[in-house]
This record gives sequence, C-alpha cells and structure tokens, in this order.
Amino acid sequence: MKTKYIDLIDQTYYFPQEEFTLQNETLKFHDIDLMALVKKYGAPLKFTYLPQISNNIQKAKKWFDTAIKNRNYDGKYHYCYCTKSSHFEHVLTEALRNDIHIETSSAFDINIVNNLLKQGKLSRDHYVLCNGFKREQYIRNIADLINNGHKKCIPIIDNFEEIDLLSEAIDGKFDIGIRIASEEEPKFEFYTSRLGIGYKNIIPFYNRAIADNEKATLKMLHFFINTGIRDTAYYWNELLKCLKVYIQLRKICPTVDSLNIGGGFPTKSSLAFNYDYEYMVDEIINQIKIACDEAGVPVPHIFTEFGSFTVGESGGAIYEVLYQKQQNDREKWNMINSSFITTLPDTWAISKRFIMLAINRWNDEYERVLLGGLTCDSDDYYNSEQNMNAIYLPKYSKTKPLYIGFFNTGAYQETIGGFGGLQHCLIPTPKHLLINKDKDGNITTEVFAEQQRAEDLLKILGYDEN
Repeated sequence: MKTKYIDLIDQTYYFPQEEFTLQNETLKFHDIDLMALVKKYGAPLKFTYLPQISNNIQKAKKWFDTAIKNRNYDGKYHYCYCTKSSHFEHVLTEALRNDIHIETSSAFDINIVNNLLKQGKLSRDHYVLCNGFKREQYIRNIADLINNGHKKCIPIIDNFEEIDLLSEAIDGKFDIGIRIASEEEPKFEFYTSRLGIGYKNIIPFYNRAIADNEKATLKMLHFFINTGIRDTAYYWNELLKCLKVYIQLRKICPTVDSLNIGGGFPTKSSLAFNYDYEYMVDEIINQIKIACDEAGVPVPHIFTEFGSFTVGESGGAIYEVLYQKQQNDREKWNMINSSFITTLPDTWAISKRFIMLAINRWNDEYERVLLGGLTCDSDDYYNSEQNMNAIYLPKYSKTKPLYIGFFNTGAYQETIGGFGGLQHCLIPTPKHLLINKDKDGNITTEVFAEQQRAEDLLKILGYDEN
C-alpha cells in the first residue's frame, strides 16, 4: 500500500510540473531550493520570483500576436498591467521591461507613474489608462499628468460627472474612454456592476456630452468582467453585448478605435489546473473580427488589463508547522507559525485557493489535517485544498520539522493584508525575499523587508518607546 506523501501527489496529479520538481525529497520551485531558503532565512517567509512576471507577460503577448496573425486581424495589441494587483517598485520595474503599459485605479497610482517617469522606466510613449471612480485628487493628478505632456494618458469615464471635472482641470484636448457597466453573473448579490455606465446609456451619453465636446475625444470602450476571462456562456454573451455597443459607437464616432477587454486571465490555483489560454485568445479575436466584419466597421485595437495573471504566479509563502492539536477523534490541527488572515487574506475573505504543498519530508507517510493560524480568530484557518476537499501532509513529528508552501500568492495579498502596518492580534508580517536569476541562470536572493518587530507595531500604535 502506498502511504507516502510523494505517492499521494503522484497519484492525484501529474507530477513533476513545469515549476515544481522534487530533489532529495524536498520541493523545488522554478529550480529554487526552498529548504535552502528556509535554512538561510528562516520561516515564516514570503518571496517574489521576479522572472515569472516577465514569463507570463511574454506568453500573453505571444498568444495575442499569434491570434492576430492567424485571423488576419487588422489591429494592434497592447498589454497593460493593473497596478492594484501589486504596487511594489520591484514588480513594476520587472513588468515594464517587457514593453507594456499601465492601468491605474486611484489618485496615488499617478504618483507612482510620475516616479517611474523620473526614473526613465516609463515614458510618454506608454499608455496610462486611468480607471476607477474619480474625484478631486485623482482628477487633479490625471490632469497634471496630461498637462505635462503625457498625451497617452487616457482617463476611462466611470460616471456622468467625470468628463466635466476633467474638462475643467485639463488645459487642452485629451482622449477618454468609457467603461461599460457590465451585468454580473446570476449568483451575485447585485445585477449590474457599480462601476461604469450602463449599456443603454452609453450612446445617449456620447451624443449629449462628448460628440460636440471641443476638448474630449472618445478613443476607447472599456469592457470589464469581474469573474475574468473564462469560457462560459456568461462571458461570451457579455462580450457580444459589448461589441454591439462598440459597433454603434464606431458608426457615429470614427475616433473610437480601441477596445479594452478588462477582466484578467486566471492564475494556476491547483496542480490540476487546466485552462486553454491560446484557445480563449484566438476565440476573442475571432468573435471581435466576425462582429465588426458583419457590421462593416474597422476592428478595434485590443487592450488587456492583466493584474493577477501578471504577478500572481511569482509569489509564494513558506510556513513551519509548530504543533499539532488533536481536538477530537477526527480533527487534527496543524498550527503554522503565522496567520492566514494576515499573510494570505484572500483565503479568509473570499475562500481563495492557492497551490499548497509540503516543502520537505515527501518520503514520509501522510495524514489528513486542518491548518490553523496563530490569531485568536476562529476564521484563521485553511481547509480548502482543491480536488481533495481536505488537506494531506506528511505526519506531524516533534523531532522532524515540517515546512509547507503556498504558491501563486503574488497578487493582492500584501495590499489587502496591509503590508508594513498593523496585523490582526499583532502577528508580525513575515520576512520578504526577492528572487531573481542572473545572466548565467544563477539564482540570486535579497531581503526586501525584514520581519516586523514589536517596536514597529508599537510605533504605529502610538506608544512611547521610553
């Protein structure tokens, strides 16, 4: 009978995989010796593997370039990174090495854009698409960017008032987009997105506020699906509704020449993950071309806004199992030396699944367990490993430390968790590493942030150090 952890993984999934391999019963991630990281830096530990950001960008650009060529699509493709997924400088620096553009969500994003412009990592040839609900500070920052010569900054109109606010703040002519308020999936608590302008209101809005506007020129229609780009009847139906609006606009507004198909690609959340990216890209291009050709209008240039897809698969977290609590006849709780609520908040907030694997002891027998965090909150646990509805790990031993890893955690977790700030029950933020490869393929590591100290948290709370 096969009872080792390695047997369980081998029987359940195809293993090894592109990014996961095994060497001497320990896990390697993109050829990174994870136990070596633990021995050098300790645990808990979070890391960002920077090359994966470029890898994913280049994959997507290739898929779109191939589809455009195969379908004889007479339009260009532009890859945009959603800064809200991860605002860190090392993430933006790596992403911008790939000739991409930026999508912003709020006022302070423009401060990041200005910083990148000063460093020469961003230029006036890069598009800056400004999404989100805009008020005074955001409007002012967008206006300053455009007034200073960044003509490829395109604010995406989210509500009827924004065009007047922008017109007042911007000195000369400027381009704009309009965001469609798409209809949500039936399982949502609401029917229509709170963001954007309804399908039926866009043409009247254009005729009323844009057609004769001497300053604003409509260039883009923004289509965003909250659940992302998926091969579902819901997604294709919403895309076709968007195309009908684009076609109507194009017939009365020759300047609208771009379609922003927001809503990102999914990231790998399980070793059993299966998603045909190439098919989806090809079919999107195909559907757009068919609709436009039938209507006799030029196809639009395509913009995408990929946030989680860009940065998600670059991140990981490593924890040590501190102790096992046998709470009843059936439940064994493996307690980690950190907190899920604070370090991977999406596991708590939206029951998100990440790839979870043991780092070491793959040749040991396995057992079914629950994973608990250190806070006093009853919701601080992880118990949703995909395709198994349970978590299996090498058996707990007081004399043989066990380390576990969560992977593809690079999007949103730091910003939602409040990186560098207060954490629930004052559990400190773990040490964070940046991992890269040099020109010869050698792995390099550097500490981006040390684990929080008591002094850091007390200072935030206003306690006198004396």
